Amino acid sequence: MNNTVLILKNISKHYSQGKTIVRVLGELNLTVNEGELIAIIGSSGSGKSTLLHIAGLLDKPTNGQVIIPNSKYQKYHLIRLHYLGFIYQQHHLLKDFTTLENVIMPRLISGLDQKEAIEDATKILDDLGLGKKLYNMPGELSGGEQQRVAIARSLINKPKIILADEPTGNLDPKTTDEVFNLFLKVAREQNTAVIMVTHNHELAHKMDKLYKLKHGLLNIA
Repeated sequence: MNNTVLILKNISKHYSQGKTIVRVLGELNLTVNEGELIAIIGSSGSGKSTLLHIAGLLDKPTNGQVIIPNSKYQKYHLIRLHYLGFIYQQHHLLKDFTTLENVIMPRLISGLDQKEAIEDATKILDDLGLGKKLYNMPGELSGGEQQRVAIARSLINKPKIILADEPTGNLDPKTTDEVFNLFLKVAREQNTAVIMVTHNHELAHKMDKLYKLKHGLLNIA
């Protein structure tokens, strides 16, 4: 049986707009096991990004618990650094650093060996078709290439969970397939769980589980 790596228990999220309370998430539950590929679909404004932010300890729920079983870290910033990998809709690359430097940055922040980081980053970038652009600056890359660098960066610390918000939104179909195959590889070989928000239904149906977020609740799609 696979180990559980994330539990969202009775999660709700409310915002105040003047005297009005806006409910984004309500009594939502999700259990994620190691190596699972999970897709979340839903209409714009349904709360998908909010859900990812809560799961990634970037935002706090109004009510409920985010449980990271068996984590040796207690502080959120350490869990995010060592346990979670993030891919956003925007790549957020550091413009004054090369492709390779952007990817190894989280590993160096963790205080790990630079030589090993370079070797791992080179392998990941090569898998994503960027092996010949290790020393290019972000401004020299296409939008799709920049997003692939961001994906590589999310993988460098070998996280237990990858949280991806529209990771293939700017990519062509061929590169989208390559990204899925890479997610599949890390899930099967490293037992990394992937939680991906996407509007790409074809991609979503390739995942192990597909949920739809509607009216603040997750249901199997």
